[in-house]
Amino acid sequence: MKFTKTDIENYEIKYADICRENGNIDIDLYDKYGVQRGLRDKNGKGVVAGLTAISEIIAFDEKPDGTRVPCEGRLSYRGINVIDLINGRGDNRFGFEEATYLLLFGKLPDKEQLKEFSGILASLRTLPTNFNRDVIMKASSKDLMNSITRSVLTLAAYDDKASDLSLNNVLHQCLRLISCFPMLSVYAYQAYNHYECNDSLYIHRPDPKLSTSENILRMLRPDKKYTALEAKVLDTALILHMEHGGGNNSSFTTHVVTSAGSDTYSVTAAALSSLKGPKHGGANFKVVEMIEDLKKNVSDTKDTAAVRNYLEKLVDKQAFDKKGLIYGMGHAIYSVSDPRAQVFKSFVKDLAVEKGREDDYELYSLIEQLGKEVIAEKRKIYKGVSVNVDFYSGFVYSMLGIPHELFTPIFAIARVVGWSAHRIEELINTDKIIRPAYTSVSTPQEYVPLEER
Repeated sequence: MKFTKTDIENYEIKYADICRENGNIDIDLYDKYGVQRGLRDKNGKGVVAGLTAISEIIAFDEKPDGTRVPCEGRLSYRGINVIDLINGRGDNRFGFEEATYLLLFGKLPDKEQLKEFSGILASLRTLPTNFNRDVIMKASSKDLMNSITRSVLTLAAYDDKASDLSLNNVLHQCLRLISCFPMLSVYAYQAYNHYECNDSLYIHRPDPKLSTSENILRMLRPDKKYTALEAKVLDTALILHMEHGGGNNSSFTTHVVTSAGSDTYSVTAAALSSLKGPKHGGANFKVVEMIEDLKKNVSDTKDTAAVRNYLEKLVDKQAFDKKGLIYGMGHAIYSVSDPRAQVFKSFVKDLAVEKGREDDYELYSLIEQLGKEVIAEKRKIYKGVSVNVDFYSGFVYSMLGIPHELFTPIFAIARVVGWSAHRIEELINTDKIIRPAYTSVSTPQEYVPLEER
């Protein structure tokens, strides 16, 4: 029997409804069996699944009596406050390479170690012969995260020791991926922009004398030009996105797939697949889309009452995508503040002035202020609400002229450092596959022979 396209579509619609009907689990059963949905309790505290020495998030102060009091959020890499890492760069230095060294090796490099490490990364920033032509250019896609994932998996075919899990080999693979991610990302965009958007094609080689952030802007722009402030702001963004506590979805994925004994390329591809989700790394573009929708529906964006009214409609599922969310507001862990957002905001203002977008900056600041109030009024919340890093990162990328298709890949360029650190940590400390338990709530059924159904 041959089915038409319409037949297949109708079948899928019918059986999607059947899946929904038979797959639905009564939400009250989660409380009955003590199961924390999303592996988080109602206060946002995650179920402890492991130990890590790579980074730490602090969103609450733990009191001697066991109570948890919301506090200003703090994020540290190997025990060092990420804000100190960023401020420690000074005016004439970039910090991505230094922070990468810290996350991988557990301590800050001295001048010679940093110079050597930066040189290693620059030397590894190459792709196999004709890889760009044969892999990246031949199957361009608007979904750059899928393109990057395909490229990562294809790189395994060029590695004679792809499945070698010795520590020095895994470290080599991680360093190569960290070095090549800017090329895989930017070249994937250039291919999409040329073949799908009918625009000119620019393939610029990275300059070994430049930092990672400078090379990203150099490879992206037709004239290779950028300002010092632009490169510094992008460097800041990369440092802030490198790592986040180990319990985030993509880093946890890294631990899970590593524990199964998979190779570095498969592990990284799995982490990429996690990161691309709009609930994880794809959230920053949703903020930009939301702001554009606000501008279309609010004639005067300086009118506080009008902006508040729009935000109330968002929460009431009457505006934008009708999901009931103010994108960029709230975080699974942070309560009073997300330190990454606070750092971003300090740089955003200077960049907005350079780009002549002060009005947009004022609008973002207004939404930050009003959004907290609206959510507090309309939602039953168990902890504080603050803007998260996604709230300002999309705005920053748009001011840098980074196309929205590259927003999540920029996140990946940074986060592959954290994934690498977690992969190495899992290989060193645990030789046991991660296998959590699920409680079955299925109803017993008798098997009925086909002829009797």
